[in-house]
Amino acid sequence: MTTKIGIVGYGNLGKGVEGAISQNKDLELVAVFTRRDPAALVITSDAKVCHVDEAESFIGKIDVMIICGGSATDLPEQVPHFAQWFNTIDSFDTHAKIPEFFDAVNEVAANSKTTSIISVGWDPGLFSLNRVLGEAVLPQGDTYTFWGDGLSQGHSDAVRRIEGVKKAVQYTLPVPEAVDRVRNGESPTLTTREKHTRVCYVVTEPNADQDAISQAITAMPNYFDEYDTTVNFISENEFDENHTGMPHGGFVIRSGESAAGHKQIVEFSLKLESNPYFTSSVLVAYARAAHRLSQKGQYGALTVFDVPFSDISPKSPEQLRAELL
Repeated sequence: MTTKIGIVGYGNLGKGVEGAISQNKDLELVAVFTRRDPAALVITSDAKVCHVDEAESFIGKIDVMIICGGSATDLPEQVPHFAQWFNTIDSFDTHAKIPEFFDAVNEVAANSKTTSIISVGWDPGLFSLNRVLGEAVLPQGDTYTFWGDGLSQGHSDAVRRIEGVKKAVQYTLPVPEAVDRVRNGESPTLTTREKHTRVCYVVTEPNADQDAISQAITAMPNYFDEYDTTVNFISENEFDENHTGMPHGGFVIRSGESAAGHKQIVEFSLKLESNPYFTSSVLVAYARAAHRLSQKGQYGALTVFDVPFSDISPKSPEQLRAELL
């Protein structure tokens, strides 16, 4: 069975989805939808390029629409809109707002008899699955999530908005001592500052006040004020040479005890050369599942918790039992 896919948005994530589809023989990219002028958009495949307003004309021609917008403003509007007509996948990652986002999408998808798997990626997504797994297997214990070493797109954008900043990136780093304590089975209570540090690399405009910029960064509420933050001012050449990639990763650790007080540690980790390209690979796998589940009549909004692993795999149940069980 071939799953026919559409992409909404052609930034880093959309480009990654296009590439991931090409690695899966049972998936076919039908069209890329953009808010820009379609004639000016160059893609790497032979799929159609259309304006988003043309999407409704593809009803029946696309099995799953992968929505590649941002969580702040795009996805809350776009996912319910496209769920009227298509099964959808998105990467909504504002954790605190997931319940209300789920409800909004579910209302549309359930009424339209479409299947929408929300908040797909690695966190939320694969890390979420491992948090559930750890708690289910070791109900007596503590779960720790560490992010990094990795570039934070949202925090980097916040630094770039400071007056006098020309270019900037921010990396999140786990505190090694905290990680070691968890891996050693101590189950410590850790503050935000004790779990992660932040490191910024900044290129300033000529004659900018670096002291003022550094103070503005380290005191920024909701971004840096709760962390030990290091600000490095570098040349534009050094920035372009060393800080234009998008690496990320992290790990989920469940530290607990099984019966008779035996200490057990469960850990899942990721080390990513490209955050958006890995996220896009997860989106594509779950697009396969959305198509399968819709054919079974499982309509409405779903999360990764509701999707069997067998539905994200291209292999048959017989192959999975023989090869991977």
